[in-house]
Amino acid sequence: MESTLILIQCRDQMGLVSRIAGIIVSYNLNIDTMREFVEVNESLFFARLECSGPSFDVELLRAELVKHLPGGAMVTVNPPSPKKIAILVTKEYHCLGDILVRNFFQSKEVKVCCVLGNHSDLRSFTEGFSVPFHHVSGKERKKEDFETEIIGILETYAPDYLVLAKFMQILSTDFVARYPNRIINIHHSFLPAFAGARPYRQAFERGVKLIGATAHFVTGNLDEGPIITQQTISIDHTYTVNEMVKAGQEVEKAVLNKAISLISRDKVFTNGNKTIVFE
Repeated sequence: MESTLILIQCRDQMGLVSRIAGIIVSYNLNIDTMREFVEVNESLFFARLECSGPSFDVELLRAELVKHLPGGAMVTVNPPSPKKIAILVTKEYHCLGDILVRNFFQSKEVKVCCVLGNHSDLRSFTEGFSVPFHHVSGKERKKEDFETEIIGILETYAPDYLVLAKFMQILSTDFVARYPNRIINIHHSFLPAFAGARPYRQAFERGVKLIGATAHFVTGNLDEGPIITQQTISIDHTYTVNEMVKAGQEVEKAVLNKAISLISRDKVFTNGNKTIVFE
């Protein structure tokens, strides 16, 4: 018995589930799990199916599903796995360290193919995990030249996703457009209240009682891309700024790891500036 993953996105229509199930059964496949969602306002249908059964012609099944679904349907059968990710960093190590440790213990879902840093501070740490590190300096360079060098390196690895693990650089719209819904960013969830420098100091002075983090896809609009997942923790008046920072870093690690896990298992669909997440 082989496992099969099917992803479907199309216009909604009466009888879709029955139609899809009938086609899958005709290939002697059993539907082990099926998650579906209809965006009523836009009449859009999303589905993720895990199936099992004998081997079959993958492309033939995909073509038959497309043929019997509303026009413009997007169907993927057995998407690539594990997912290759490239990590972009600056100097902070907490998110990178968490990803590398998980990767070191041979996660079946994700493979870190390289790390790129606009500073070289994390080179020895990264190479200690036998992962290639590339230093691409942006100092006294045009953004276009800086990003062109990054793109050249990434092309040699062909990653499925880019993960900005506290990469403290704003990417150009041209760069982002090369990787639509393939760049994942992590940041604190104080936005938009405490934007700019020293957000934890600002939050401390305001007396916040919640610390959170947001993982989202990167778009041309800064920090406004489709949200993949978020998390908050409670704090109180006894927390110093440093304790708030440490607590925030723990949340950032947890949220980024969850986002990577979700995309690596093909559980995230995008629809405009929103996501459909089948947890």
